[in-house]
Amino acid sequence: MKPILLVAGVAMLAQMAKAETPVLNVLTYDSFTTEWGPGPAIEAGFEAVCACDLQFQTAGDGAALLARLQLDGAGSDADVVVGLDTNLVSKAQETGLFAPAPPAQTQLPTAFSSANFVPFDWGWFAFVYDKTKLALPPKSFAELAASDLKIIIQDPRSSTPGLGLLLWVKAAYGDKSAQIWGDLADNIVTVTPGWSEAYGMFLQGEADMVLSYTTSPAYHIIAEGDDTKAAAAFDEGHYLQIELAGVLGASDQPELAQQFVQYLLAPMAQASLVTTNWMYPAATAAGGLPPEFGALITPKATLMLAPETVEDVRQKAIVEWQEILSR
Repeated sequence: MKPILLVAGVAMLAQMAKAETPVLNVLTYDSFTTEWGPGPAIEAGFEAVCACDLQFQTAGDGAALLARLQLDGAGSDADVVVGLDTNLVSKAQETGLFAPAPPAQTQLPTAFSSANFVPFDWGWFAFVYDKTKLALPPKSFAELAASDLKIIIQDPRSSTPGLGLLLWVKAAYGDKSAQIWGDLADNIVTVTPGWSEAYGMFLQGEADMVLSYTTSPAYHIIAEGDDTKAAAAFDEGHYLQIELAGVLGASDQPELAQQFVQYLLAPMAQASLVTTNWMYPAATAAGGLPPEFGALITPKATLMLAPETVEDVRQKAIVEWQEILSR
């Protein structure tokens, strides 16, 4: 009986310890938590220093996170949200769901500050293509629209890259954006809910180009030893995305949540984001940037609408986009 009692006692202690371990719920987008995304390394790294259980929840692509928060409201069981961006920050702040951001030191290509959100990485949107199949990529939206090239883009209502494309066209062309979309309509093969679906279809050969990032080719070079993918440099410049993390005010683990947001800017976490999320670091990455990043294009100009003006532009741009593509 004694060995049985001992085993039962050990099991009970283990259950008690598990029950006493604080749980941190992080809401993020699907690709963040995949085996090839940053989630696994971020989880392991933070759990090594927090004495906690980090658990991810997902809600599709980046823009879907905001819809999920609006639906759940103060009843959300998430403690931290990772993956909103500067194009959604004003709308997210309007919800009143976020706590003040913890102190953070960041290095970004343009000025950005927020009372509730901390940047954790950034990148430029771009159309990615296969150099073995397309020798002379278009150098502008106008050239792309005039070509017979087929592209895959993402839905701006559910995807941050999709929304970034709308704002990219609006920032570059202003009142002429409707004409650009009208010209691009016959180039679009499909519109996917999120980035993962679009990029997967491109890799399967279902389009000549896909909306992604200037950094996407680095993944193929570093992870696959494949240098056939490249980003097309557009004369208009490229739209900048800054990804953000924020702590929910209703979190029952506020100190742990703030610790996690600060951890995202630690050198090892930043290095992990560079080679798993394939974006530029928002702070110093351990070891610096991989040398393969030196082969990536650098846009002639950086385009980015001020966060406080995006919401008005966003709604009008989505209506314009829907009307043109539904013709």
